[in-house]
Amino acid sequence: MIRIISAENKSDYITIETLGRTIWEHHYTPIIGKAQVDYMLEKYQSVPAITEQVETGYCYYLLNFNQKTVGYIAIKPEVEALFLSKIYVLYDYRGKGIGKSAIQFIEAEAARLNLPKIRLTVNRDNSNSIKAYEKIGFKKTGELVTDIGNGFVMDDLLMAKLV
Repeated sequence: MIRIISAENKSDYITIETLGRTIWEHHYTPIIGKAQVDYMLEKYQSVPAITEQVETGYCYYLLNFNQKTVGYIAIKPEVEALFLSKIYVLYDYRGKGIGKSAIQFIEAEAARLNLPKIRLTVNRDNSNSIKAYEKIGFKKTGELVTDIGNGFVMDDLLMAKLV
């Protein structure tokens, strides 16, 4: 059984930080290297970073599978789209419909907020994720290179899906 639960306190943020480290070290180290993974985890996936993001309009949710927290998502309503900031599932739990349920939840949130599309950024070398997004209807809409400090950049594709 898959449940999506609003993350609302420091304990939830600690769970997200821990999940983030596990998922990112496994998935992103081969793509962007350990130094950038460590930097980005601190900058974007730490308890202080999550707390600040929530204060500026991001909504975090825990993904539970059979009563075990196995992933998380973060979304932010914008003027003309719902921004899908994060969607992460532990490697051993992929292929069990968790990501699909999360996307359905995000689509329902966009509809509830009367937002006509969902947009996201994805690392251009993250080919498996790009293929997964395309399979569920996301289209490439552009490219974005962002200097994130400490000599690192995010080299992303922009993708969007109408809801």
